[in-house]
Amino acid sequence: MTAVFSHGRLRLYLLKLLDDGPKHGYELIRLLEDRFLGLYAPSAGTIYPRLQRLEVEGLVSHTAAGGRKVYEITEAGRAELRQRADELATLESDITASVEDLSTLAGEIRTEVRGSVRDLKRELREAARQTRQARWAPPPPTTRPPANGGPGRTAESPLLAEFDQRLAAFTVEVGALVRAGRLTDTQLRTAIRLLDGALDGLRRLLRHT
Repeated sequence: MTAVFSHGRLRLYLLKLLDDGPKHGYELIRLLEDRFLGLYAPSAGTIYPRLQRLEVEGLVSHTAAGGRKVYEITEAGRAELRQRADELATLESDITASVEDLSTLAGEIRTEVRGSVRDLKRELREAARQTRQARWAPPPPTTRPPANGGPGRTAESPLLAEFDQRLAAFTVEVGALVRAGRLTDTQLRTAIRLLDGALDGLRRLLRHT
């Protein structure tokens, strides 16, 4: 759960969302995700226990509709909102600031990921170019000529063609994931580490060929 909702503030914000009208749990999750521009979304395990406690306290009630519980704020819940109006205003300001910070951090991470992808793509293309050159180069003087007397050069291998296809598909898919902007900060950091690890592995491979 994001730090802005520490010390029971998520409970207060759920009351605020329900004050706009009845909603089921997943609607509340989507509203929170939208409020944070997709950079944070609480889990069902975070939302439903709090709704249950609010109901026990008499601040919300629920009805069953279409197999789902639809929650509605009670008069007691509205009274708590009125009593905590200043706290709610401060919470809204903190959420706005948190969203700005998260957006900045996400932008920096996406830039770093895109840079890592470009570096990896360039390294892989260079590796592919060197591999092609090595395969098409004439054999050294001590190398025996082909048994069939044919030319020293051979057609591009199927494995090299598959390598090129995999490289192109990898680049497109990673770029699409980043542009979609649906990765969490943790996932983006992990992606950077994976890209760096793959690049280091290829460099070590090339050094030993």
